[in-house]
Amino acid sequence: MKLSRELLGIQDFRRRLFNRLMVFLIWLAGFLVVLPLFYILYYVTQKGFVALSWDLVTSLPAPPGEEGGGIVNSIVGSLKIVTLAAAIAIPWGIATGVYLSEFGIGPTAKILRMAIDLMMSVPSIVVGLFIYALTVKPVGHFSAYAGSAALAYVMIPIVARSTEEMLKLVPNHIREAGLALGVSRWKVILKIVLQGSLPGVMTGVVLAIARVAGETAPLLLTSLNNSGFSEGFSEPTSSLPVQIYTYAIGPYEEWHAMAWASSLVLVAFVLLTNVVIRAAFVWRK
Repeated sequence: MKLSRELLGIQDFRRRLFNRLMVFLIWLAGFLVVLPLFYILYYVTQKGFVALSWDLVTSLPAPPGEEGGGIVNSIVGSLKIVTLAAAIAIPWGIATGVYLSEFGIGPTAKILRMAIDLMMSVPSIVVGLFIYALTVKPVGHFSAYAGSAALAYVMIPIVARSTEEMLKLVPNHIREAGLALGVSRWKVILKIVLQGSLPGVMTGVVLAIARVAGETAPLLLTSLNNSGFSEGFSEPTSSLPVQIYTYAIGPYEEWHAMAWASSLVLVAFVLLTNVVIRAAFVWRK
């Protein structure tokens, strides 16, 4: 008996040691993953904060060679394009994810999953070329509509895939309990399954918005740029990524500093969007 207790003690010590080792490795892996993120945030803040000013975010771009100027038209343009893209992509992406999770059996679902995987693997510049040929070329001019269509194309597979995976985490007995109470299937999906998974679904939405907020190549081919404000959505429209690209490749040192400051504004916009959405869900609870 004494020997068996000693063996059990040794095995328990080994299990606890192995558990602590695995926990340490998990924390180490997490630290290594977020370390580049914090370095990027630090570097962009260091470079961009010195050129950040009130005039930058409230003024229009200055002509080449003149001092000053800002990015207010790019901020407004990015808000317009990303908002319209989100309005297009979020309903379609969530509906696709719900279908694949709740009814995803058969050849139609297989084809749809393959299409989503293909959409996720297409480079963004190819998406821009596709939307250019589809919307810009026929009408003969660039527009915010075309830019939003390109960004929506990028967003839909991200939202659809994240929604499908979140809904699959809901145990089947919860669905069966709702059906056993006489609730129709579509109400079980909307009121129980989807609503219970809403925080995870919205996390996928935030990731999709963060992904497209910094896309430059599709917008160069669809919405192009504008040195002023654009009326409506049917004209060439400026955006933060394109304006950053314009300043970064310019020949003036002041433009390079403004590119870093604009990058800081873009990062702050993405972080603010993430915080606001998460705070809204915390308040909802």
